[in-house]
Amino acid sequence: MAEPVLSIHGVTKHFGAVKALTDVDFTLERGEVHALCGENGAGKSTLMNIIAGVLQPSEGEIRVDGKVVRISSPAAAQSLGIGLVHQEIALCPDATVAENMFMAATNRRRAPFMNYRALERDAQAVMDRLAAIDVRRKVADLPISSQQLVEIAKALTLDCRVLILDEPTAALTETETRQLFAIIRDLKANGISIIYISHRMAEIFSLCDCVTVFRDGRYVCTDHIADITPDDVVRRMVGREITQLYPDKLGADDASGEPILEADNIGDGARFHDVSFDLRKGEILGIGGLIGSGRTEIAEGICGLRSRSAGTVRLHGKAQSIRAYSDAVKAGIVYLSEDRKGSGVFLEMSIAQNISVLDLKSLTNPIGLLNRRAEAALAENFARRLAVRMGGIEAPVKSLSGGNQQKVALAKQLAVRPKVILMDEPTRGIDVGAKTEIHRLLRELARSGIGIIVISSEMPELLGLCDRVLVVREGRIAGELGVDEMTEEAVIRLASGVGTAKAASHAA
Repeated sequence: MAEPVLSIHGVTKHFGAVKALTDVDFTLERGEVHALCGENGAGKSTLMNIIAGVLQPSEGEIRVDGKVVRISSPAAAQSLGIGLVHQEIALCPDATVAENMFMAATNRRRAPFMNYRALERDAQAVMDRLAAIDVRRKVADLPISSQQLVEIAKALTLDCRVLILDEPTAALTETETRQLFAIIRDLKANGISIIYISHRMAEIFSLCDCVTVFRDGRYVCTDHIADITPDDVVRRMVGREITQLYPDKLGADDASGEPILEADNIGDGARFHDVSFDLRKGEILGIGGLIGSGRTEIAEGICGLRSRSAGTVRLHGKAQSIRAYSDAVKAGIVYLSEDRKGSGVFLEMSIAQNISVLDLKSLTNPIGLLNRRAEAALAENFARRLAVRMGGIEAPVKSLSGGNQQKVALAKQLAVRPKVILMDEPTRGIDVGAKTEIHRLLRELARSGIGIIVISSEMPELLGLCDRVLVVREGRIAGELGVDEMTEEAVIRLASGVGTAKAASHAA
């Protein structure tokens, strides 16, 4: 029997008094696609960072091809043929796609001049396997989904033997995801081993050979995909039964509430046009459609993050003059970005500072000094209401798991007592347990009278959580689906332009 390409034995990792990993074992065979599952904070990313040389273990050993190795840095990992694609984008925004893809090779070269023509030719050859992205473009000019593809393409240039993919499809379209899966299967056929971290069970069960589960920094089990079900994986991840992933929807008697928010023929002259809809009291309104269809731009146009050239936004029947985001916040409309770490929270700041940042005016005394006691009380209140798992409100947000970071981002919006919350991809990169908690919170907020609009690329979330769904295509509302009409087929028909709303309903 050949030695495993990678094996982990008894690895423990301390961060001060906190144990992120405890006596963990993990084995990766040659040519295997091995899923690693666990709730946020289970230790998955910590172990991957140890394998990739970003972190050093406190105890335990790592073997590559049966030989004990010390992976002292990312460069040392790359020299062993180990590549890591982080969940969070880690690109240089002011450099081109080609420069980002070959940055590691460029740093190692000794020649005084760069052959940009060869660099761009080689980069384009790799990128064309994934998507039609011009490698001469600056990364800053690309949408999030394209930046994620650049991260993956960068890893493919490293000639890896072990490739670690951490939530690689979180920002990808269905087409891009299929292309990535084809590449993963091709890599597997060529003997490359892949560690695949994802919360999406459908992906794991269609792509992977084995699945290992972590919980609370400890190894739980490893099984062949053929011997286990998605429900088994979820139970082992959370250590408990999750009997209802989505809260109950509005009843028939509650579905015709008065409008809270109305958009009347709004447009920006470029990305969205003639958009009209209403958001009713007590409901969660979903907005679906393909990435790039204009969903996010509509939300940004409503809350002043994008200039509108036409139309009216009304709140409780009163027309609003919203020219900047500060106007929206003052009116009671807040927006939670899809880019949680880029725009949703301040990672280096404390939990208390993040929660209070939009409400500083009410926490400041007449001479302009912040009332720290009031700030702490505000933060404690919302952290308790949203069940944020933390060491204390003075802990930096970067110390929290993804699900708890998302709760802090939501608490920041709630602190200004909003009338409407627009949430873009509210559970991206969050484990199934945290998703259930976020969904429950959104339903409670809707029932309390706050208007909730959810933009989501995850079809189960869109259909399971929302009371109505608007489908956007090419910057326009392609159709509306009621609770009895919502199916994946109906949404896809509208999103792809195959049928009208009525046709989609019949298809349902």
